[in-house]
Parts: sequence; structure tokens; C-alpha cells
Amino acid sequence: MAEMGKGVSAGKLASNVQKKITRAQEKVLQKLGKADETKDVQFEEGVNNFSKQLGEGTKLQKDLRAYLTAVKAMHEASKRLQDCLADMYEPEWYGKEEMDSIKEDTDLLWTDFHQKLVDHALISMDTYLAQFPDIKARIDKRNRKLVDYDSARHHFASLQKGKKKDEVKIAKPVSLLEKAAPGWAQGILSAHHVAQTNLSRSQAEEELGRAQKVFEEINVDLQEELPSLWNSRVGFYVNTFQSVARLQDKFHREMAKLCQSLNEVMTKLEEQNQSRKAGKQGQKTTATGKSDGRQEGTNNALSSGGSSLPKPLSKLKPGPPVPPPPKVTPSKDLKQENIIDLFDDALVSDVNVTSPAQCASPAGGNLLDMDLDALPAVASSPASQAMSWDAWETAETLPGTTNGSSDDSEMPPGFLYKVKAMHDYAATDQDELEIKAGEVVLVITYDSEEQDEGWLLGIKEAYWLQNKDLRAKGVFPENFTQKL
Repeated sequence: MAEMGKGVSAGKLASNVQKKITRAQEKVLQKLGKADETKDVQFEEGVNNFSKQLGEGTKLQKDLRAYLTAVKAMHEASKRLQDCLADMYEPEWYGKEEMDSIKEDTDLLWTDFHQKLVDHALISMDTYLAQFPDIKARIDKRNRKLVDYDSARHHFASLQKGKKKDEVKIAKPVSLLEKAAPGWAQGILSAHHVAQTNLSRSQAEEELGRAQKVFEEINVDLQEELPSLWNSRVGFYVNTFQSVARLQDKFHREMAKLCQSLNEVMTKLEEQNQSRKAGKQGQKTTATGKSDGRQEGTNNALSSGGSSLPKPLSKLKPGPPVPPPPKVTPSKDLKQENIIDLFDDALVSDVNVTSPAQCASPAGGNLLDMDLDALPAVASSPASQAMSWDAWETAETLPGTTNGSSDDSEMPPGFLYKVKAMHDYAATDQDELEIKAGEVVLVITYDSEEQDEGWLLGIKEAYWLQNKDLRAKGVFPENFTQKL
């Protein structure tokens, strides 16, 4: 037997070619309606489900690979970002070692996340799809064997139907032979004809049985496997997406911890930077002597041999607030009798007011010719004679204030001068003094050499006269007061 190729004989090749020709002829006859085709609706439904399941699985595999590619790209981007931060982070900055540790942990977390996605999702996906090519090949083989079975069935049926026609065709030449042959040969020819007919039917029947057996073996297995494969997709999808969800959840929780740690390091670095700025600003202010006119006191303290500066009453304050604008028109509540009441009754009790009739001008009507000695005394009491201009000025203060006659021995230590509040000021800090318009404040020296520009230290005069202590002292804006 001649060899046509490696492992392929001429007889095998001829057999395969004959099968393809027979199948092609059978399909043509089925499409033309000249031959019936075996149908299995249930199996066809299983094949449709198989095709759908294969398409969905292939798409899922493609998208999962794309997701893993994106994770790998995010890993690389995150690594480059962390490397950039590590390169910029100077060694003396806060949390340098902790920041480097966060960088390494972040890289390891990305690597672990990618590898576990491959192990628990992608490999499982590949295993799931690996069974489809074999089943698809068996489905195709089953379809071919079905065509062979139908062809053998049709051939056997045609032999059964054409039995009489074949007998007629063979009978004509037999009758001619019978006429020419002697009597003893006629029986031999008849027997040969019957043998040939029986041999053809027997071969066709044998071929039909063989084709049916091969087809049914493949068909039975696929009838069981296709529904089972179709139902397995639910469990596979559940396991796959549960694995991805668990891995994502763990990854994001661990990444959130690292991000929180990095945020804390950055926050503390910012606080440290602000503290350094504040310290340098304070040193610069002290060194240059630009601390609101307080350098002279500092020099005095240093020259006197003091080891350290006294603690100021309050921290350096910003510029004092701007007082409210003055009223354009006088208040309606200020009545004439209130103006008179501003003066103490004791100061005006002996004052005699002369009416215009008593001060009539002389006949000449010239005031220069008037006898001033003849005018009655305006104030004859000792109290009015002793009253000075300072007493009149102090008498304009609200009730509860002093008349200005107290000497310096009754003033608080470090007393400088008095001021009168022209506007209300509400304290905004614990070391500030809240004042009302009209109150008199005793200005005293600062407890330290550092005095905030635009601010004065003092105590209300009414409080001092009543309590004789400095517990209620505080600072207040100078532009809210007027020096007396």
C-alpha cells in the first residue's frame, strides 16, 4: 500500500474524500427537501446555550485581562509617584523613615493585589474556558456523524424501495441468458441474482447500524454534558466576582491605612514647618529691634544684668481696632437737665445766678462804664473759691468717679496718667480691659518692657478706689480714649 503522507495511507485518504463527498451530497438533498434530516430540538437548544456561554466567557476573560493590565499600570504609576516623593523628601524633614516605609509597603501591596487577582480570578477563568474547545469539537463531530447516519439510513431505505426495480432490470439479461443457456444453467443464474441483491441490502444495513452506533455514543454524552456545563456558569461567576470583590476590599482597606499614615506624616511636617517659620520670625523681630518701640526697654534690661526678660502680660497683639465714627447729631436722650446734672451739687450749691434785670446797664448803655464792684459776687462760698479748672474737667465724668482731688499717693503703682473712654470697647481676650464710654481709666506702666503699639495697660479708676488692687487690670486700645 502506497504511503501518501506521514501516517496517512492512500486508502484512508480515499475513504475520507468519499465521506466528504457523501456528506455534501446528503446536505444538498436535505436542503432541496429530497431527503429528510434528523432533528433534536433539545440538543439544538443546548448547542445555542453553549455558544452563548462560550461568548460570555470569552468576553469576561478579555475584560478581566484588561482589568489586570490596568492594575499593573496603576501599580507602575503609584510606584513612580512614591519614588518622586522619596527623592524630594529631605533627610532632615519629619518622618523620613516612616515615609520610606510607607513607600515600600505601598509597592508590596500593589504587587500582592495583582498576583492574587491572577491566582484567584484569571487562572480560574482560563481553566473554565479550557473545556469549551473539546466540547465544541465533539459537537462538530456529532453533526458530521449525524449526516453519515442520515445518509446510511436513506441509502438503506432506497434499497428497500428499489428492490422490485432492480429485480426487473436484472430479469431482462437473465431471460436472455436463460434462452441461450441450457436448462441446468438457468437455476444457477437465478441464484446469483438473488445473492447479489441480498448482499447489497446486507451491506447497507450493516453500514446503517455502524453509523447509528457511532452517532448515538457521541450524542448521549453531549446530551448530558451540555446542560451541566450551562448550569455551571452561575457558580463560576459567583466565585470569580466574589474573589475579585474580596481582594479589592482588602486591598483598599490596607491602602487606606497607608494613605492615612502618609497624610499624618504630611500634616506633622506642615506643623513643623509652621513652627520653624514662627520661631525664625520671632528671632528676626528680637534681633532687629522692630518690636513696636520696645527695644529700648530690652536694652535697659540687658544692660542692668538681668539674666532673662520678664514675661509680658499678653502675647503680641495686632494693631488696635478702629473706634466707631462720631455721631453727626447729638443724642436725643441728652436733655438740658442732664447736662446740668453732670456737675456735682456740692460744687454749685452756693452759686448765685443774677438775672438780666439785676444787671441793667447804666444810663450811658456802655459796658465799659459799668461799676464792676457793684455786681454781686458770683461765687462767695469757700468751696467754689477752692475749685480749680481740673475739678471742673473731672466733674464731667460719670457718677462713681473721683473729682480729681486725690493725690498721687492714692494712685496704683506705676501710675502714669488718666484717660477717659470715648467709645465702648468689648474685650476679645482674657488680658484685655472692657470699657464703656465716659469711664476714667488709670494708665499704669507695662509689667514688661515689651509694650504693644497702640495698646495701653490700665485699671478702671472706680474699681481701684473701691478695691485698691490690680487684679482687674488689662490692656485696651489707646485710640478709644482721650488723655485727661
